[in-house]
Amino acid sequence: MSRTNGYRRFGEAFWGRRVREFALASLALLLSTIVSAQSQFISPGKSIETLGVPPIPSSLAREVAPYTSIYGLPLAGWDSEKREVLLKGLSSVTWISRVTSPEASPKPSSIYIQSSGIYDVYFQPQGKYLAYTRDADGNETFQLYLYNISRGESTMLSDGKSRNTEPVWSNSGNRIVYSSTPRDSGVNLRVVNPFEPQTDHLVAQSSGSYFKAYDWSPDDKQVVYCDFTSSTISTLWLLDVASGKKSLLSPKPDQPELYDYAQFSKDGKGVFVVTDHDSDMRRVAYVDLASGKFTYVPSNPKWDVDEFQLAPDGKTIALATNEDGISRLHLFDVVSSKERPASQLPIGIISDLKWSKDSTDLAFNFKSPQTPNDVYSVNTQTGKVELWAKSVTNGVDTSLFSQAALIRWSTFDGKTVSGFLYRPPAKFKGKRPVIIDIHGGPEEQYRPRFNYEENYFLNELGVAKIYPNVRGSSGYGKAFLHSDDGVRREDAVKDVGALLDWIKTQPDLDSDRVLVEGASYGGYLALSTAYVYSDRIKATISDSGITNLVSCAEHTDAWRRDIDRAEFGDERDPKIRKFMERTAPLNNAEKIKKPLLIFQGQNDPRVPVSEAASLVAATKDRIPVWYVLAKDEGHGFVQKNDRDYRTYASILFVKEFLLK
Repeated sequence: MSRTNGYRRFGEAFWGRRVREFALASLALLLSTIVSAQSQFISPGKSIETLGVPPIPSSLAREVAPYTSIYGLPLAGWDSEKREVLLKGLSSVTWISRVTSPEASPKPSSIYIQSSGIYDVYFQPQGKYLAYTRDADGNETFQLYLYNISRGESTMLSDGKSRNTEPVWSNSGNRIVYSSTPRDSGVNLRVVNPFEPQTDHLVAQSSGSYFKAYDWSPDDKQVVYCDFTSSTISTLWLLDVASGKKSLLSPKPDQPELYDYAQFSKDGKGVFVVTDHDSDMRRVAYVDLASGKFTYVPSNPKWDVDEFQLAPDGKTIALATNEDGISRLHLFDVVSSKERPASQLPIGIISDLKWSKDSTDLAFNFKSPQTPNDVYSVNTQTGKVELWAKSVTNGVDTSLFSQAALIRWSTFDGKTVSGFLYRPPAKFKGKRPVIIDIHGGPEEQYRPRFNYEENYFLNELGVAKIYPNVRGSSGYGKAFLHSDDGVRREDAVKDVGALLDWIKTQPDLDSDRVLVEGASYGGYLALSTAYVYSDRIKATISDSGITNLVSCAEHTDAWRRDIDRAEFGDERDPKIRKFMERTAPLNNAEKIKKPLLIFQGQNDPRVPVSEAASLVAATKDRIPVWYVLAKDEGHGFVQKNDRDYRTYASILFVKEFLLK
């Protein structure tokens, strides 16, 4: 799985949280880790068991410290009354900071929640309360809470057993609709008056797919939601909250299509939604509720729309497009659908669009290879761009960090595949060793972002890093997205093989020193590369990597199975099962000839710990194998000490098996 996105987009997946928590880890916590390691070596801690990993010198923590002490505070939204921006901090505790004017120093607000495992906060429109979701045990059993801002008190709203995510406040602020599932069924919709938790009730029951609500109608009588049968296939529905009656808004397609990010128009007569209906690319459609007619904004996009937000006055749509991994901001007039001039913004990734209450200012997060997370706003009347919050670098000059270079290569069937290359500083001479880092999903996309500790490999070790977007990645159209489905899974591995060919043609890259790594599905591709192209790589790192799609499907949570089957194929089909078994890295362990580093959480609800243990057992007597098992983790490492140890072990592994 990608370290920035995640194995599944649904609910509170680990990897989105991982990036935020990593970025928000305070310098004080970092220094305490270093102080506690005054001995010659760093202890892995009581929660970690290791095999083959050598002692980690304490000096390594000091070397890595500058790269992990950098962070940015993401946008939480605008104040409900004042022209002030709210920032959120999500780490071992959750807090909200307030910025009273552009570039002013953040001031603490009255929101401070002393709980770990909080994924995100969701403000009541009236600004007196917020909801938040929390994964206390690392097994993705998220619970829903209400937080009284004036009193600083939290109340659990969910049952403590089911998985509860994505709360959406009603406009009146007295109800919340959210996604909820027991472990043995699909994902349903429930509604609760948060001030009377006993009112919690089921309003829409899934037959095995994933229901996700997005918005309430202006009169709070209806909810618009999407029914996902996979992370890229869904239908659009309207729900009458009082009666539970459901109405299908999207056409019944001949081919799979996506609906996402739905939002009611100001007058409640229509719904705006991101969709690839009748298009290879994703665009914003307006669906008239009376006639069912679709109109599009823009009408013929060249790139996917990432997200959009309708201004509170209903007159302007702001949308961000994904243009070869780079964000572009566009503003459209709702009535005429004509584009308004938008100011030039820095080149990077724009996300989390938030309108001010008066529909004048649009705030958003901004990330780049040199920017962890800045917060900007643009005045849509004057075009003025203002920087509200700048990332904290603690004296590190991030402007010297490597920029991402867009690269393309031709693969085995003539398709063009792209990715991003980070080159080390010019002080490193000669051909440079390479790490290929494969994102997860598969329906994700690597985009140029701030790489935190990964900059250590570039700046201190002189290693080049390549992040490929092989077939199956999002951002390049529907056809490319589905080109790895089912029994075409091996084609994505061949794309990595074609990248190895491309590296061989580059005068500054050393094709004899290549390491492949990935997490979750990215780990699956990395491990597949390890046995298919074992003679062309030096080593492999897998973080929570899938080792067998069959056993992963059989052991993952029940609500996830049908969703996964749309992408990977149905393991109950004998032909599909035979293909999965034949191509499973675990079943091809004897073909892996180069060193392995395996990270795994013991409580992983997605990839059974038994898979990692079986792969280690099948390889450790033939090749060098390092194994790190975190007994207090699930799908990926969340605890800071565990993450730090993972970083240190990875550095030693690269030094030992790639650089020598």
